[in-house]
Amino acid sequence: MEKTGNRFVIYKEKISLEKSVTILLDSQTGVHYLAYQDGYAGGLTPLLGRDGKVVVVPVENGR
Repeated sequence: MEKTGNRFVIYKEKISLEKSVTILLDSQTGVHYLAYQDGYAGGLTPLLGRDGKVVVVPVENGR
């Protein structure tokens, strides 16, 4: 995992010529986000699991 500041961590990333898909982890809440970029357009949304619920991992205290 690569740190992008104090709060968000890049969990996984795939980049092609003009498109990128990145999964970010919020280290304070444990919520995963999916970021998509295609040229100058893009979006960000919470990542959902098979059950339709937001993907959350336990967060260590003091982080």
